[in-house]
Amino acid sequence: MTSQAVDVKTPSLLADFITLTKPRIISLLLVTTIAPMYVAGRPSFALAMIMLIGGYMIAGGANAVNMYLDSDIDTVMARTRLRPIPSGRMSPKAVLAFGIALATAATFLFAWAANVLAATLALAGFYFYVFIYTRWLKRTTPQNIVIGGAAGAFPPLVGYTAVTGRIDLLAVYLFLIIFFWTPPHFWALALLKQRDYEKAHIPMAPLVWGERETMNQMVWYTIVLIALTLLPVAFRALGGVYAVSAGVLDLLLLAGVLRVRNAKEWTAPAWRVYKFSLLYLALLFAAMVVDRQLYLAVNTLG
Repeated sequence: MTSQAVDVKTPSLLADFITLTKPRIISLLLVTTIAPMYVAGRPSFALAMIMLIGGYMIAGGANAVNMYLDSDIDTVMARTRLRPIPSGRMSPKAVLAFGIALATAATFLFAWAANVLAATLALAGFYFYVFIYTRWLKRTTPQNIVIGGAAGAFPPLVGYTAVTGRIDLLAVYLFLIIFFWTPPHFWALALLKQRDYEKAHIPMAPLVWGERETMNQMVWYTIVLIALTLLPVAFRALGGVYAVSAGVLDLLLLAGVLRVRNAKEWTAPAWRVYKFSLLYLALLFAAMVVDRQLYLAVNTLG
């Protein structure tokens, strides 16, 4: 009898550095950074590219520091135990240094290419995610995603202020849209990953409130989100193209959340809501850009 060795490929050092930044998560953050720039005006291609690079760097730095702080619970969770620190491929100190270096470089890049306000907001988002959400809220309260969702709502402010140099009412609404989008988006995933969170002693909403109450909260947050997405139309910051797009997307999201709430077997509907919520946010911001750029084009011609 012969034995056949199984060749398990170890990720390269470069692959591990990329893993630390969580590129799949960052992709949506970059959309919500760049799109508001074109909602605010007509930024140069160079500025947009610099903000894209800087946005990846500071979000990647925050994610790396998050992996440093969460390395103890990553070890016990099935979906995270192969990350660079729990697998033993990278030392915690190296990961921490990498994260801080990325965030520091990105802050200077924002200040140099855009303005100090954009750089300050980016750094504030970094600190909020690392210290308020990861270090404090995540392990202490089921409201972790609700309050911690503010961290993911900073990118629109960064992109918007990079062009305008100020925070106005539309910028605030962009912030609030992501803030209220986060709970139904993340709780759909939390419903599916309860066992992992239980092993790591993370008080996610389904474990503390129960599945039914979490689903009820998803419905209420979605209703508030819908109202917020339509408010920019009410005060004429955005027009008809956005209004129609937002209305369709809102109805689809609400229908999905209600399906989770009413289904006897909610696993598949919850997974569909989680995936659609990612598309929802990307398309919503894309609709803002199209609407705003059409408005600017018409005014320029006029």
